[in-house]
Amino acid sequence: MVLAFLLAGCAGKQQKAPEAEQPLALYEMQPEASTRWASFENPQAAKGQGGKENQGAKGRAFERLAPGERKVLLDVQGSGVVRRMWITIMQKDPETLRSLRIEMFWDGNEEPAVSAPFGDFFGSILGRNAAFQNEFFSNPEGRSYNCFIPMPFRKGARIEVANDAPYQVSHIFYDVNFTLEPVSDDALYFHAFWNHSPATELGVDFEVLPKVEGRGKYLGAHIGAVTNPVYEDHWWGEGEVKVFLDGDSEFPTLVGTGTEDYIGTGWGQGVYFHRYQGCTLKDGRYWGFYRYHVPDPVYFHEDCRVTLQQIGGSARQKVAELYNKGVPMIPISIDAHEDGKFGDFVRLLEMDPVPPPDDPSLPDGHMNYYRSDQVCSIAFFYLDKPATGLPAIEGVNERIYGLEEE
Repeated sequence: MVLAFLLAGCAGKQQKAPEAEQPLALYEMQPEASTRWASFENPQAAKGQGGKENQGAKGRAFERLAPGERKVLLDVQGSGVVRRMWITIMQKDPETLRSLRIEMFWDGNEEPAVSAPFGDFFGSILGRNAAFQNEFFSNPEGRSYNCFIPMPFRKGARIEVANDAPYQVSHIFYDVNFTLEPVSDDALYFHAFWNHSPATELGVDFEVLPKVEGRGKYLGAHIGAVTNPVYEDHWWGEGEVKVFLDGDSEFPTLVGTGTEDYIGTGWGQGVYFHRYQGCTLKDGRYWGFYRYHVPDPVYFHEDCRVTLQQIGGSARQKVAELYNKGVPMIPISIDAHEDGKFGDFVRLLEMDPVPPPDDPSLPDGHMNYYRSDQVCSIAFFYLDKPATGLPAIEGVNERIYGLEEE
């Protein structure tokens, strides 16, 4: 049912999903579909070949993953849909969850459609393992990693996990559950792109998704932030999400009002888990959150790019104190209020020159300013082709940077 909902309307020329993609009642059969599970007990997911080792008595439930080793979790030919992935590992520390890399390849392509740190992909953003549940991912009791995003393929599918850590991962268990069945010509390929900046540039929006060309749907993202301690306890999440669609250049078609607003809350954020939006992590300087565009689909017909502004805010007097200490910032606006009365929204960037935060002519109020923090994201999207040409994932040393508690 989720597959039909997500893929319905993907083709611009169609007003509804093809008949084969209409949701089935639980008691109805899909006559052309065959169910398969791939695991170490049946790595080829072959009919009648499961659990053969040790005379059928749990002969290969798990394997080890040596440094530099890749494990093939799924390698199947034909057409079908990956329905569910479940993986558990013994080590769940931030370095391991960032050092493991999950990759997915569709229809024989050598360029991965997904290449991402294991933890960030499955919702353990910034490598922080915690129990949670939402529409597409879950981590029951903080012990395992589940994904329920449907992933169609036409000619074949390959899923691998690589260990980029300098040590062995002692136990990895998994199931990849899929159906072999005809796939509509209008079904889109699943993609995920991980991006990371150890220190964002002042006044430059962070790219959640660089420009991708083609026809598809932006599904949403997991986003993490490690706040720069020079900004002390100032709120970091005033930045707006922007979605550039179908030829947008300087200005986007879709724009939000703030980071916490984008995930459905407001006036700051705490830990919560909803079906399509939530905050998985609020731990000192470490923040992790998610948003999925399912009830509010984001379609594109030519291209798509998604960014997040790097903006913080606090009382003008507090911002002025940081500014006078030499903390890097660019003041941008003030929500003016004095003696409990609210005044105008002051747009500092429209002034020439832009006044500093301690300018006595400025009103008191909440001042927003560009700032620099460590930010990462993994964008999920569907596209009408199995490869994008987006940049390759960073090396393991860059991925684990800044994950340690200070």
